[in-house]
Amino acid sequence: MARAPRPHRPETAAVRYTVGVHNAASHLLAVTLHIEQPQARQRLALPVWIPGSYLVREFSQHLQGLRATQNGQPVRLRQLDKHRWQADCEPGVPLEVRHEVYAFDASVRTAFLDSTRGFFNGTSTCLRVIGQEDRPHELVIERGQAPEGWQVATGLRATEVDEAGFGRYLAADYDELVDCPVEMGRFWSGSFNAHGIEHRFVVSGAGAWLDGERLLEDTRRICETQIAFWHGDGPAPFERYVFMLHASGDGYGGLEHRNSTALICQRSDLPRRLPAGDKPAALKATDGYTTLLGLISHEYFHTWNVKRLRPQEFARYDYDQENYTELLWFFEGFTSYYDDLFLRRAGLIDDATYLQLLTKNLNQVLQTPGRHLQSAAQASFDAWVKYYRVGENTPNATVSYYTKGSLIALCLDLTLRGEGHGSLDDVMRALWQRCQGGPMREADVRRALKRVGRRDFDTELDAWVHGTQDLPAEKLLQAMGVKSTHEAAPLAQHLGLRVSEGASGVTIKAVLRGGAGEAAGLAAGDEWLGIELPAPRRSEPAEAWRIHKLDEVAWLRGERPRLTALVSRDRRLLRCPLEWPPQGKALRLAVGDANRLSPWLKGGD
Repeated sequence: MARAPRPHRPETAAVRYTVGVHNAASHLLAVTLHIEQPQARQRLALPVWIPGSYLVREFSQHLQGLRATQNGQPVRLRQLDKHRWQADCEPGVPLEVRHEVYAFDASVRTAFLDSTRGFFNGTSTCLRVIGQEDRPHELVIERGQAPEGWQVATGLRATEVDEAGFGRYLAADYDELVDCPVEMGRFWSGSFNAHGIEHRFVVSGAGAWLDGERLLEDTRRICETQIAFWHGDGPAPFERYVFMLHASGDGYGGLEHRNSTALICQRSDLPRRLPAGDKPAALKATDGYTTLLGLISHEYFHTWNVKRLRPQEFARYDYDQENYTELLWFFEGFTSYYDDLFLRRAGLIDDATYLQLLTKNLNQVLQTPGRHLQSAAQASFDAWVKYYRVGENTPNATVSYYTKGSLIALCLDLTLRGEGHGSLDDVMRALWQRCQGGPMREADVRRALKRVGRRDFDTELDAWVHGTQDLPAEKLLQAMGVKSTHEAAPLAQHLGLRVSEGASGVTIKAVLRGGAGEAAGLAAGDEWLGIELPAPRRSEPAEAWRIHKLDEVAWLRGERPRLTALVSRDRRLLRCPLEWPPQGKALRLAVGDANRLSPWLKGGD
């Protein structure tokens, strides 16, 4: 969507960044920082993390060629630690600081640049001018050496830009500047209006087959439903919104911002135009496209739940270190509850599909031994050292604050509805009003639940959020009209393993606590090469088989109660005797009573 140039000069900004393509082949962005009135010993710092992704990522590792000048003369820059510098400059005289950023991380968290596209977050690109964070900040996006035909998309307010979007943008402060990522390239672009607000959607990495109109319409329905959820017919707390989606060969993820989001999906997940003559039935959403819509719904819901309603500890971000909170079960977990639920309420999936998605989340938690060791509150606090550092022992020692948090939300919602006193929808809106769309504490959640539910929920929150026992989700779902059954668990789960399968065979990724694999002595990293089976009859020889897929173990075993796994570990061949365990079970949900389900799934009382 083209933007017309503005005839007037933008408001004066105390701090100005100019970012341009320096060398796409070398993946280098050029950055110039202009400080109108620096201090005598002006300090600069690059954030070590990006809000929404709770891991210290050391963005300064990609900064290079840092130098400073005043009136064209060099100024000494002294590095203080891994991410801070001090300029020994003359106070009050404009200071310019230049550097390059190596941009070759295709995730939504940092910066990327090649000949096909560019993307950057301010946290990995723009040095913070310490002491001037609350003053206006300007971003000038230059073409530099950008290829012909590139455009720009960002949530920042344009003040003087050309038709492609290159030019000047203004932020009220540093927080706003770094909360508005920038997409550059030859991307598909479309727009729609939701509750009077213009939403722009750009997609990079897709082909001409992209059904952009369907993507826009489905996203519009999600946005309309969520704005109405929070505000009824009232105004949303933002004036514009930008979706930035990059389609890749193999990727998935998203990161929320105050009036935009950066997303990644697989190209195969995108909607495709129907060939001429195809029937409308072919429009049924693929599993991949449903997953993408769920991601869009998740990140958009964050516009309220974590970008505005947010932990008290995030009232002012500290970009220099970890910002701890025990509330990610609420901000990520409750958002994970509502993301798929809004697909149902927007009419993009049916009841059966929603329950299939919910089944997946339930089984994911039930099949994680760490749920009995770590509470949802502990998982939230430990996100900085555990959630983003997945290892072979992760499922045994941790629980996801996303999935368990979503089930806590489910249980609270169904409890409120079952007792006839409102719903979690009412609690979320009460929190918005109570905290005025700003910082909040767990005590606010408890008060909002008490107000809506007409009793305190301390017992439930103490057990479900701060305890490690299983949640009563299945019982509450049955009372709501959901039919639950138990079926055979997948073979890997049955054996207490998580594996990967490829051309080279079966590799064990994790051994779950208390499972048959652990009892057999299997270990993460083992290559499972084959099995030995006892002779079916005394007169016959024992059997040994090479395997390439885990399923082969089950049918080769037949009814024999034990076998020996042949594995390679550190190039040594080992024999691990394995007792076949009793059949494991997995939960399955289906529609039981559609009339009882309707108020919940469609958003009624």
